[in-house]
Amino acid sequence: MRVAFVHDWLVVSGGAEKVTREILRTFDADVFSIIDFLSDEDRAFILGGKRAKTTFIQHLPFARKHYRYFLPLFPLAIERLDLSGYDLIISASYAVAKGVRKHPGQVHVCYIHTPMRYAWVREDDYLKDHQMSGFKAWAIRRVLQRLRTWDLKTNSSVDRFVANSANVAQRVKRIYDRDSDVLLPPVDTALFTLHEGERKHYVSASRLVPYKRVDHVIEAFRSMPDKRLLIAGDGPDRERLERSAPSNVHFLGHSSLADHVRVLQTSKALIVAADEDLGLTPLEAQACGTPTLALRKGGYLETVTEGFSGHFFNTDEPSAIAAAVRRFEEGAALAAPNELRAEMMRYDSTLFRARMRSIIERVILEHAR
Repeated sequence: MRVAFVHDWLVVSGGAEKVTREILRTFDADVFSIIDFLSDEDRAFILGGKRAKTTFIQHLPFARKHYRYFLPLFPLAIERLDLSGYDLIISASYAVAKGVRKHPGQVHVCYIHTPMRYAWVREDDYLKDHQMSGFKAWAIRRVLQRLRTWDLKTNSSVDRFVANSANVAQRVKRIYDRDSDVLLPPVDTALFTLHEGERKHYVSASRLVPYKRVDHVIEAFRSMPDKRLLIAGDGPDRERLERSAPSNVHFLGHSSLADHVRVLQTSKALIVAADEDLGLTPLEAQACGTPTLALRKGGYLETVTEGFSGHFFNTDEPSAIAAAVRRFEEGAALAAPNELRAEMMRYDSTLFRARMRSIIERVILEHAR
């Protein structure tokens, strides 16, 4: 059986890319993507050294840094990928990967991180976060409307959805009127391990983009100058955030995997303030024995347990985040590091691979009947 694997775009290593890594460790597949600008280190980790077969967007001017500007062309690009020589298509989609063309006799299973967030879930926030108004906002809304229309038309090419959370499964049902299997992302518990030693800082680990609300976390620590916050990650907002951050906030940039693990292992707590589809980092932190202070919303309701693996704050306002940190500092009861890690073993990457294979084999059998 020839297998094609389709990812939206390959630029950095994040949560979606870690899922891609485990799927590619499960199936020997050729990789396809709109663009592939991975570093050598990330390519080795995610793709096992493979290089994706890409689209014409890979060769457009400024695509490496500004590929999102070509969003209106993404449907055309993904549909031009020729997968006619394959028996099984597996897509990992948070944008347009699920829209690849399927030919007669092929089976297509989509691991869906979310239906396009900016088109279906957060359109108004997207425009606000990027300070778009007037004609520019009108034009973007037109583009997003066309994307929604195209997105609905491509559903028939997917034989089965596998959602990364119950939260996303509900979106898939509401938007596409399709059922999903639910399979939470994998945690590589061989990498994310316990560490003996003092924990001195807090950490925010994510892409530095507006919806992650890292700016609100930074503002919370402005009111707590005696506490140290590390910002792990990079992105278009970094320069702005770094320019205005107080002296107790330190930026690490895009870290190596080893450095990312080390930061989680040595943190008092991870702080996450976005309305996430799921959010893999709290699970990785928990595997390191590190609790999470999280926004009480979205996927974090599935990955953080109040009073066991962390505490919630009800809004993403800096004052609410600061109050959660103070509550944590006052010693509100949580599980011990070894108990946190033990809970994460049910999300181990080996179990994820076995469950993903089982789902896909079931779909293939159903398709053959």
